[in-house]
Amino acid sequence: MGLGQELVAAAVRLTEDRWPGGEPGGAAAVRLRDGAILTGLGLDNLNGSVTLCQETGAFIQACTRNTPVTASVCVCRDPERDRVLVLPPCGVRQERLALWGPDAEVAVPHRDDPTHGEARALAEENPYSWGLRFADGTRPSTALHSE
Repeated sequence: MGLGQELVAAAVRLTEDRWPGGEPGGAAAVRLRDGAILTGLGLDNLNGSVTLCQETGAFIQACTRNTPVTASVCVCRDPERDRVLVLPPCGVRQERLALWGPDAEVAVPHRDDPTHGEARALAEENPYSWGLRFADGTRPSTALHSE
């Protein structure tokens, strides 16, 4: 079970619940190997250097459960156009998601409509990742990958 519209809808729903009335904001949703969906919000702070990305809380929950993440999506509201956009994964999200291997899926905005996402394997989204240079085709042995 990977990305799918259900995951995107969970992130959009949290965005709408947290920031009603067209305010700017965003959220993330991740799917775990067991099918569970976790959501998260960014942590805004007066000091911008200590804010946290939208998916950070969900990734930490996955680690706490010791259940691998199989897919991740982040969205943000575009209040000027009254729409919610699918965000491509930034480098930090890619690095965090790499803990669960190159097959983890990320949502990227559809070329013709950024309000819809397309699934891409992390390795497909970033085929030049430095981490792939150390991979032998298997995932590293860490607590994050236990079955």
